[in-house]
Order: sequence, then structure tokens, then C-alpha cells
Amino acid sequence: MKITFLGTGTSQGVPVIGCNCEVCKSADSRDQRLRSSIHIQDDDLSIVIDTGPDFRQQMLRAEIKTLDAVIYTHEHKDHTAGLDDIRAYNYIQQKHMDLYLTSHVEQALRKDYAYIFAEDKYPGIPLVNLRRITNKTFKVEHLDVIPVEVFHYKLPVFGFRFRDFTYITDAKTIAANELEKIKGSKTLVINALRREKHISHFTLDEALEIIEEIKPEHAYLTHLSHQMGLHADVEAQLPDFVRLAYDNLQIEV
Repeated sequence: MKITFLGTGTSQGVPVIGCNCEVCKSADSRDQRLRSSIHIQDDDLSIVIDTGPDFRQQMLRAEIKTLDAVIYTHEHKDHTAGLDDIRAYNYIQQKHMDLYLTSHVEQALRKDYAYIFAEDKYPGIPLVNLRRITNKTFKVEHLDVIPVEVFHYKLPVFGFRFRDFTYITDAKTIAANELEKIKGSKTLVINALRREKHISHFTLDEALEIIEEIKPEHAYLTHLSHQMGLHADVEAQLPDFVRLAYDNLQIEV
């Protein structure tokens, strides 16, 4: 299974309008982050988790020619605002796009993209199949997907485990029974917004505490804001098996 980090930043990421900090001015490409999303390639199966505002740019940059499904973590716009651009895959592949989502995400999409779901459809709009998910294992074609419920302040958000790989974003708390689902993962991706406390995101130290409890072979931090600091400086302070993810990083899991 190949994982491509399409984006590793946040709406507080880089570049930030009007910000003149050292991260925003950095010449290191690893400090230039689009909104958080990953692509999963497993044999012929192509999946994206979340379609943020940068979705089109990310897919072009990563040269992803086919897409079978989108899985949504939650309904916030920095994770859904690029949905309209799946229409290119509709056109090329001549089929509807499968969207795996909770009832809350579905409600938000029906509101924000009413034209997609209108009875009298305008020609050329995105074509989708809604696949409702709950906190139970589901399949995307041959691949088992285990949801992991986390909380983004008071909002329930899903992380997902695929075999020995787990991806979690926008988490602040994880219940003990949900942590059990993650244990045994060889590779863990988890959000770490910044060093200072935040009401709805793990800090760097909080993310490292979760990693220490899970004890994966490899861990990557994502959903990083420019407040975290320069990529090179932060990574030099991390344990050997923990890395900052960066846009277009590819790993095999």
C-alpha cells in the first residue's frame, strides 16, 4: 500500500495571508503546506481521504490519474470544500464517485452542494454515490476500513485504520476504547497543530504522548500550522521514529 501525503497543513498553515514569520518566508519546500489529505493506492484501488479547498491542485501535483472513492473524516470546510472538482474524474472514468461519509457529513454536503443533489440536475455537475458509514468496519472494494472516533473539541471526527496503517486528523481527545483500535498499527499518522495549547487540536507534546502509548514502528505528524516552527528545526528534536510529514511525501506501508 502506498500513501501520498497530498497536504499536511491547516487553514492556519503556510502561506498565511499577511504573515511575515520565518516559516511563511521559508525556502524549504517542506514548510509549504496545503490542507491535510492523503491518497491511498492499494493495488488498483485509489482512495482519497478528504477533499479540502486544495483538492484539485493536490491531485494535479501528485499526478493521480484515477480515483475510486473519497472517505470523509468530518464536515469542516477545510476537509470538504474541494468536492466539486471530482467532476473531472466523473468525466474521465465515466462513472459516479463513491463518497463514504457519516450522516453529519452528508447533511453538510447536501447544504453546501445543493446543486449536486437537486432532482433536476444541471449538466456536468459532480456525480456521486453516497455510502453511509458509522463507527463499524466497512469495505471500500476489497479493503477493510476501521473507523476510529476522535473528538475535535466536541465534534466527532473519524480517523481510519487500513491494515497496519492508521490516519488521524483534527483530534483533541481519543477515548480508551478507540485507542485500542489503533494499537498494533505499524505506521501512525496523527495531527499536531502547534506547541501551544489549543481547544480542538493535539499539541506536539500531546501527539507524542499518544504515539508513546501506541508504540508504532513509524509515526508522522500532520495538520501542522506555521506556529509549529521550521520543519528542519522541529524534526531535529523528535524521536528517531517520528517525523513531520510534508506535502507529496510518499511512504510504503
